[in-house]
Amino acid sequence: MTLDPVHFDGIAGLADRIDYDAEDEDHRDAAEDVWDHYLDPLYGDATEPILEPLGDQSRRRANCEDIALEEPPFPTTHGLDSGTLNPRPFKNGLVLDVAHAAMSATPSELDLHDCRTVVKALHSNDTSKKFGTEWEEYGEGSKRRIVHTHLPQNQYEEDVVHALALYLAESSHALEHADRVSEFLLLDGPIYPKGVLRWYSRSSVLTDLFEDSEHVARILENYVELVETFAEREVPLAGFVKNVSAKSIVRTLKRETDFGPVPWAHDAGLFAQILERRELVDGEFERLTDDLTLTNWFESRTGLDGFFDDPDNDHVDRKLDPDEYAVTFCVVYDPRRDLVFKIEAPKVFTRDEATRERIERQILQEVALQRGPPRAIAKADDLAAIDRGSADSLVESFERSLNTELDENYDAVRWGRDY
Repeated sequence: MTLDPVHFDGIAGLADRIDYDAEDEDHRDAAEDVWDHYLDPLYGDATEPILEPLGDQSRRRANCEDIALEEPPFPTTHGLDSGTLNPRPFKNGLVLDVAHAAMSATPSELDLHDCRTVVKALHSNDTSKKFGTEWEEYGEGSKRRIVHTHLPQNQYEEDVVHALALYLAESSHALEHADRVSEFLLLDGPIYPKGVLRWYSRSSVLTDLFEDSEHVARILENYVELVETFAEREVPLAGFVKNVSAKSIVRTLKRETDFGPVPWAHDAGLFAQILERRELVDGEFERLTDDLTLTNWFESRTGLDGFFDDPDNDHVDRKLDPDEYAVTFCVVYDPRRDLVFKIEAPKVFTRDEATRERIERQILQEVALQRGPPRAIAKADDLAAIDRGSADSLVESFERSLNTELDENYDAVRWGRDY
């Protein structure tokens, strides 16, 4: 029910009790200080930089209307995404998730759009039963399999089945249809499986999977092979991060530098203030919205970014020099909706300045036109999504086939199974 006005005012009035007198302009001055003095390069707790410009450090802008009218650098683009059911526990002890990967094409290729890769990942405490299967084909150009995992302790099951399903489906689908990509492949999200990489330093239970799990090994191998396949074909590969949630840079500024108080909750907040353009109108600053703005490219080893290019990493076998797998990125800011997007690509593609510029202009044009993610990403997201009705029907089919019921709580009953 709607809050009674007296209670709304009572809650809103709590803001008056917070004695915080920092001004936005103070934060913008701090962002300028970071830009001018801390990112070229940024050092962590070691002597090697964890962030440094690829080329010259710079901020640039592109007029929204002008770039929207340009011919795209990549007339044909492909997008990749994987939708999931989300982890579901059942009363018989199984925990499972399903991922459903799809690749889009712009202009459309309907036969490609109809192809899917489906992975069902499940966890069971019963080690006497093996539920895993090999790949099998279904439909026209689609394939599916079941992967079975077991954790020695009753924790992290939902995280594990979700990540295994998601990244195995996504990477397998990308490799299966790599030959269909003629000019440019854009992943929905980061270029590497960060949901798995987080396990490396999260808990010994999860870290052990890097040694013990064939499925984790396969996921890591797939992403290495993806970079190598597209590098060999000289077709650029990048990732479009819609929701920039990383905190690695602001954490490093706080912990490892003399910067002082860090006012941003995450990296996106920092880059928004670095890239926002403002002018003084009638004594008030107003945001300028006619141009998209972007940073130069950076090479990153912050957070999880240094995993695949670490020369001492024995969890992956690489054909190229380890440096070629390094994560590079630039940040795009759309002032019309006050949104920050991140473009990632392996260094093997962005080492070349001309390729960097083509990727930039492709993304800028798409963002200018769509006022959000590029069409290839939006189409892939739509193709791969498992809608609520389908999710409920799938859960019911699993209940029948497993002869059990979903292990629900009150919120699931109150709000529906996808609350």
